[in-house]
Amino acid sequence: MGRAVAHGRTRVHAFSDPTALSLLPPDDRARVERLRAGTQPSSVRERIERPLLALHAKLTVARTVAIDDAVRDAAAPQLVILGAGLDGRAWRMPELRDVTVYEVDHPDSQRVKRQRASTLSPVAHAIHFVPVDFERDRLDAALAAAGHDPARPTTWIWEGVVMYLTRHDIEATLDVIARCSCARSRLVVLYLGPSRLIRMLVGLSGRIVGEPLVSWFAAGELCALLERFGFAVTRDEALPAIAQRLSDDIRGVRWAVEQQRIAIADR
Repeated sequence: MGRAVAHGRTRVHAFSDPTALSLLPPDDRARVERLRAGTQPSSVRERIERPLLALHAKLTVARTVAIDDAVRDAAAPQLVILGAGLDGRAWRMPELRDVTVYEVDHPDSQRVKRQRASTLSPVAHAIHFVPVDFERDRLDAALAAAGHDPARPTTWIWEGVVMYLTRHDIEATLDVIARCSCARSRLVVLYLGPSRLIRMLVGLSGRIVGEPLVSWFAAGELCALLERFGFAVTRDEALPAIAQRLSDDIRGVRWAVEQQRIAIADR
C-alpha cells in the first residue's frame, strides 16, 4: 500500500512502482485509490489510518530505492527474494532483463501473488516461484529444484523478514545462503536495531497485528554474524540517512524509521 500511495507522487525521482496497486487485494486497493483521489475517508478507522499510511509511503520510498540500487550495482545474473510477498521488482525493474528471479514464499501467499501478478508483464529474463513452507521444506532443495545455480553470482534480498525470525532461524537461513553463494554474490538485509521503542513493540506487535517482532541487532552485531557466514558488510545504514540523501520530501520520517537499517554484504 505504501508503494502504491507513493507511485508518481514523491519528489524522489528514483522511485517508481506501477505494479503495487495491481498486487493489492481489492479492499486495500480501494483505500489507496480513495487516498490518492483525495476522497473523504469513509470511516473513523480510515481517518486514523490515512496519516499513518502517508507516513508509511514515505518510509517505503527510502527502503525501496536503497534496495533497488544495491540490486542494480551488484548486476548478478540471479536474484533470490526471500519472503517475496507482493514484491514487484521482476515486473518493474528493466535492469533485470538478463536476470533470473527466484521468488521464495509460503505456498498460500505465493498462490495469491501469482493470481494478481497475472495481469502484469514481466521485465525480468525469467521468474521462478519457489514455494517453501519453512516448517516442512528445505530452502536449498527448493531452490535447486527451481534451477538456482550456486556457481553463478546471486543477489539475495531479505526485506521485512528478519525481525520476525528467531536467531536460530536466521542463522539456519544464512547457512543456506552461504552454501548457495559463490564469489561476487551479494546479500541485502533490512533489519531492526535495538531501542526502547522496539522492545515495546515486541510485546505489542503479536497482539495487534499477529506478527510478533522477535529479533533485533545492536551496532556491529549483524555485521559480525554475516562475516561468520562469509559475507563482508560494505554498507550498513539507517533509513533516516538514506531518506536525507534522497529528498526533503521524506526527511520528516526520522522518528518512525530510526531503528530500521539496511546492510549490504558481499562475497
